[in-house]
Amino acid sequence: MSDVETPAAKPKSSWQNLLVDYGPLVIFIGVYKWSAPAESDPAGEIAAVINGTLAFMVAAVIALLVSKWKFGSVSPMLIFSTVLIVGFGALTIFFGDPLFIQVKPTIIYSILGAALLIGVWRGKSFLQILLQQAFEGVDEQGWLKLSRNWGLFFFFLAGVNEVLRYLYNFENGKFETYLWADFWVILPLTFLFTFSQIPMLLKHGFSLDGGEDEDEPEEQAPPPPPQS
Repeated sequence: MSDVETPAAKPKSSWQNLLVDYGPLVIFIGVYKWSAPAESDPAGEIAAVINGTLAFMVAAVIALLVSKWKFGSVSPMLIFSTVLIVGFGALTIFFGDPLFIQVKPTIIYSILGAALLIGVWRGKSFLQILLQQAFEGVDEQGWLKLSRNWGLFFFFLAGVNEVLRYLYNFENGKFETYLWADFWVILPLTFLFTFSQIPMLLKHGFSLDGGEDEDEPEEQAPPPPPQS
């Protein structure tokens, strides 16, 4: 009998995950700000949005490739968000309308929220498929509760994005404010919500003690929402 060693999964770190998830958004904001005209100029603003969108699309694809190279795998959520970034980015460039950039997060959050809640309704936890290694020991009821809570939270984020889109948009000259608000509002809310779920998970078998096995995988928080 021959011993065949399977390659071990590459370890992940929280800062590397954040870089992959939010690096493209930071690049988009930077390119947009660098390209934006000093004075109010609709044509110049649209050109800045297109430049930022192009950089966003390229950075998103690079982030996906880096995830595959660095971690050995690409999460379904990252693939999903990258496809939408490229798709809506292409629409933004084709029509020259920043609306597609602002509507994309609402569509992503709504689809994810609906998928999770439909899964719970059918007695299945789609989050368990993605995060089982990160939350070992959680029982079936805990996974269903976590999926339900994240489903509702994704719909909440969709509502928050619509409020931000209404208050800060290209028409009222506050599109850049929307970009920063989306970054500084959605991200902190996501981290706060993630940590708020730990007490519930502890009641359903999750343990914060990494155990005595040094080879045990590093704990991971649920992935942040797809790039905006």
